[in-house]
Amino acid sequence: MKRAGYFLYGLACYLIFFGALLYAFGFIGNLFVPHTLDGAPTMPAGRAAAIDVALLLLFALQHSIMARRWFKERWTRIVPQTLERSTYVLFSSLALILLFQLWQPIGGVVWSVEDLKGRLILLSLFVSGWLLVLVATFLINHFDLFGLRQVWLYLIGRPYTALPFATPWLYRVVRHPLYVGWLMVFWMAPTMTIAHLLFSLATTAYIVMAIQFEERDLIDTHGDAYRRYKRNVPMLVPFSNRHTAAELETTTQEEA
Repeated sequence: MKRAGYFLYGLACYLIFFGALLYAFGFIGNLFVPHTLDGAPTMPAGRAAAIDVALLLLFALQHSIMARRWFKERWTRIVPQTLERSTYVLFSSLALILLFQLWQPIGGVVWSVEDLKGRLILLSLFVSGWLLVLVATFLINHFDLFGLRQVWLYLIGRPYTALPFATPWLYRVVRHPLYVGWLMVFWMAPTMTIAHLLFSLATTAYIVMAIQFEERDLIDTHGDAYRRYKRNVPMLVPFSNRHTAAELETTTQEEA
């Protein structure tokens, strides 16, 4: 009964996340959903900006602090280890839902592409960013990333094993294709309002900072293997590394 309960909890957390992700597509792209990033303002710009910054800060703190090793060590004294990732996903989803519901448009247009072809290109890049995010998660094990693998293994009575360090496909082009996808989602806007610009600048700054924390944790976990990977593969900009793909292939084979 306990195993089934854990699995259902993990599944529920994943479904809440998936719903939030679908809503995010419409929220950022101003499509299909009632409350979007670039809606009509309902309050003075200064007050709206303050609310939006507070919502972004809340998400950034939750998303970053709960991912750190020191927090997990303390948190798992309360939450079972098997449910730690699912609970992280749940809290992240709730922070997103709060942002969606309380976000305040500011008004004002920074740029607007009026040419139909230009708008279609930007919308195509926006959708491509979402596809890149999705593909990147599956390359590194989508179900482990969002907690389902952990509760499934517990359900069938198998111990959890950490995923080995690997650099599949896109991860040989940039170290963080997932973040490249998010940056495309945030910036590929045919119409950029002040609220959208605030959102994009804040999330971009968060991504750059988050990478520093994540890579420090990855070095602690994987040591020289990740240091060599970091040296050989660029962070976000493809093909800017000083080493060739063949060198990375040789390095990966030696580590295996």
